[in-house]
Amino acid sequence: MRRFPLGTFAAAAAMALAALLLLLPLASAAAGTPAKAKAPAVPPAPPNITALMSKGGCKAFASLVSKSPDALSAFQSAVGGGVTAFCPTDDAVRDFMPSYRNLTADGKASLLLFHAVPVYYTLRGLKSSNGPMNTLATDGAASNYNLTVQNSGDQVTLRTPASDDPVRVRSTVFDKDPVAIYAVDAVLEPVELFDPAEAPAPAPAPAAADAPSPSSSSGKRTRHQRRHGADAPGPAADDSSPADQRKDSRKNAAAPGAPCRPRWLAAVAVAAALAA
Repeated sequence: MRRFPLGTFAAAAAMALAALLLLLPLASAAAGTPAKAKAPAVPPAPPNITALMSKGGCKAFASLVSKSPDALSAFQSAVGGGVTAFCPTDDAVRDFMPSYRNLTADGKASLLLFHAVPVYYTLRGLKSSNGPMNTLATDGAASNYNLTVQNSGDQVTLRTPASDDPVRVRSTVFDKDPVAIYAVDAVLEPVELFDPAEAPAPAPAPAAADAPSPSSSSGKRTRHQRRHGADAPGPAADDSSPADQRKDSRKNAAAPGAPCRPRWLAAVAVAAALAA
């Protein structure tokens, strides 16, 4: 059996004790401190809605939104809760610019916000929806700013009282919850900013022939005038026939005061002769 010197054993024991004393505080600290939780994942930044519009053929409309601080702020704030935007194509915006320039700054912002609803709709969801919808421009009863979805088959259309023609959804620009963007073929006009479209005048009812007027006498005159107008013109009033002229001459001869002086003179002569 091998024997170790006593001094060597003592030295080894001392080193082990020193190491233990060093490890004990570290172990106590580790036992008393809870494990550090993982940091939550940073949510992705909300999509830039105007940038998405620009890529989908609505660059002119996106530019108008970017130039309106109120509209831009409202669009971006709505992204988190869900939003569906209807962006007019560049051609539609260009045709509408003369009317847009005549609006005030508040009117321009309201018009732009009128093109979005604060709900996320897929295209299928829009096709199954019919009726009025609030928009980002809606502000209680004072500012209605509603548009109406009316669908026919697979065609999604949007209507407002300010226009006779419906606005049609042409294509999907972007669709990923909570944001949907659809390109439309015209600018939506809210009735709060533009005069309502005039209803077409009803076609006049066909007039009944020889319809009587309110009074019977005037109705008779009307019917008589119509019949007279249809008759062939007769001779002039002062162009009488020869027979009429003979009748008139006999009447004149028999009328009192007519020139019959020779007959009275003959009768007086006969009476005088008989008296004598």
